Amino acid sequence: MMLAPSSALKEVVIGSNRPNNDQVLSPEMGVEKLNMKQINSVPVVFGEKDILKTITLMPGVKSGGEGNTGFYVRGGASDQNLILLDEAPVYNASHLFGFFSTFNSDAIKDVTLYKGGMPAEYGGRLSSVLDVKMYDGNAKGFTVQGGLGLIASRLKVEGPIDGGKGSFMVSARRTYIDLFLKASSDSSIKGSSLYFYDLNAKANYHFNSNNAIFLSGYFGKDVIGLKNTFGTNWGNTTGTVRFNHVFSSKLFSNTSLIYSNYNYVIQSYETDQSFKATSKITDLNFKEDFQYSASDGHHIKFGVNVLHHSIEPGDISSSADNVNARSVQQRYGLESAAYVSDDWKVSDRLNILYGVRLSDFTLLGPGSFNTFDAAGNVIATKTYNSGSAVRNYFNLEPRFSASYQLDSVSSVKFSYNRNTQNIHLLTNSNSSSPTDLYVMSSNNIKPEIADQVSTGWFRNFDDNQFEFSAEVYYKWLQNQIDYKDGAQLIANQDVESQLVYGSGRAYGLELFLKKKYGRFNGWIGYTLSRTEDKFATINNDSYFPARQDRTHDLSVVGIYQLTKRWSLSGAFVYGTGNAVTYPTGKYSVNGLTTFSYSERNGYREPATNRLDIGATLEGREHKKFHSSWTFSIYNLYGSREPYSITFRDSKTVPNTTEAVETSIFATPIPSVTWNFKF
Repeated sequence: MMLAPSSALKEVVIGSNRPNNDQVLSPEMGVEKLNMKQINSVPVVFGEKDILKTITLMPGVKSGGEGNTGFYVRGGASDQNLILLDEAPVYNASHLFGFFSTFNSDAIKDVTLYKGGMPAEYGGRLSSVLDVKMYDGNAKGFTVQGGLGLIASRLKVEGPIDGGKGSFMVSARRTYIDLFLKASSDSSIKGSSLYFYDLNAKANYHFNSNNAIFLSGYFGKDVIGLKNTFGTNWGNTTGTVRFNHVFSSKLFSNTSLIYSNYNYVIQSYETDQSFKATSKITDLNFKEDFQYSASDGHHIKFGVNVLHHSIEPGDISSSADNVNARSVQQRYGLESAAYVSDDWKVSDRLNILYGVRLSDFTLLGPGSFNTFDAAGNVIATKTYNSGSAVRNYFNLEPRFSASYQLDSVSSVKFSYNRNTQNIHLLTNSNSSSPTDLYVMSSNNIKPEIADQVSTGWFRNFDDNQFEFSAEVYYKWLQNQIDYKDGAQLIANQDVESQLVYGSGRAYGLELFLKKKYGRFNGWIGYTLSRTEDKFATINNDSYFPARQDRTHDLSVVGIYQLTKRWSLSGAFVYGTGNAVTYPTGKYSVNGLTTFSYSERNGYREPATNRLDIGATLEGREHKKFHSSWTFSIYNLYGSREPYSITFRDSKTVPNTTEAVETSIFATPIPSVTWNFKF
């Protein structure tokens, strides 16, 4: 007897790189999920792979400028981005004044940027959420990998725990520019400090199929010093304990305890000017998140979040007689939130993601709290005991997004969301700096509020090999904060008297064409936008360009697999110059020239453009060892991007003023890194 086949299964292809039309089907919009392979292929300065540099190549995301990792999303300021590392907030995500980000690419698993249509489980910032997840570690075997570069090296170790029931990962990185300074023949800098290091660690353990625990942490520090005269250090520390529990096939929970700390120290060692300035911000966070699959058409998320803030704005201590020691009162705040959202598949064509977030912020005692009038004068003072509520703000934040599928390859989408922010950055620089000052909402400072609407058309081509999107957005901003001209922000007990409050608006068009697969892949992103502020005491209460306003922003990224061992990459960027305030006149006082200024941000720096290229050579295949060489040239044709523009009296032409432009990388910067894994 013989059996004859009556049917056979067709070939099933399984893989993360399989072409899909997720961007067409998903109701989410304004979301960028970055592939770590692409991040590692994009050439960057000094060859250090950088997540923050790479996301600035996306439409709607603008770089803070050359030499820093600050970024602006859809017109928002740099402090309006919530940067999370395994759920822990990172307040200053940069090393060495912004030349490098805090994220070691060896330790990162995936990156998601929400710039619109923010899910209800996120809150606390107006413009975006950058959600960075660390690797869990290799549960199947021990591996060691790393890289040796011209100015930095990396090492990562990972492996299984208890026969594969868990895994761990430890990754470290350090720069060694200071070693070159020790060998310098210039006695003025020989022996100075200039380096950073960071450490990422993560472990997980699965007790059974329903329970698992995850532990992760980050520690990073920058150290800069000029011999025995000056020194500063700053860094972030984060820790996350997360417990996952599966109640049933429909209900899943995630419980997290999170710690985050950012601090800086500045010291002068001069005998007659010695001082030490310190500042720090500490968060303790509890989150309870649930996911419930009510049916095939409803996937519900809900949860609560309680976050305690502690801010030490800055103390100055000194043993010198001519330096005044000052101590600014520590401030405390409690942010609480509850949220619920539903991912609803209404029909085969219509998907809706809707929800709401209820947020509450309470400024807590102890301390004395001044109330200021519009001119910055104290009109009332009240003292509160520890734990007493000084001021409370309650906000309702609706979130809605929907997609309607026109056919199998295209859809239209719409979203609206409201976000509030109670932690505010006071700075007069374009990017994050170690001395940035954070303040909370208070009896003088109201929560910042943003309402954003956006709509777009999404289309895939060539069997989902290509994807295209065109999105437009409009954002209304309330309770925006700026500082008065000549404001004193550092170690000022009454720093809120130096502030002014207003509104803003941002709108724009984003175009994005991406080739996701094949020997050649990459993307083109273009943004046409406008961002404006309005303050009663600035520019006669008229709208004026915000510091981060840029009309045009273009990025072109290409990655090509030349042969099995060689791959090539390139990135070109172009952007309108920053809005800046230039002097319009000058006068002399006791022989010292003083400049006078008219309107805020009434001028533009020159437009910028730059081309970076890279190449990777994979080593010959070995059974247990793999290596590669990465070569790159940053700023291939030596374009000058202004880092700063200052004004001074001309030394050669009397009675004239000259502008002095400073560029950091005005020449091509080559780099080479050797990577290994075994």
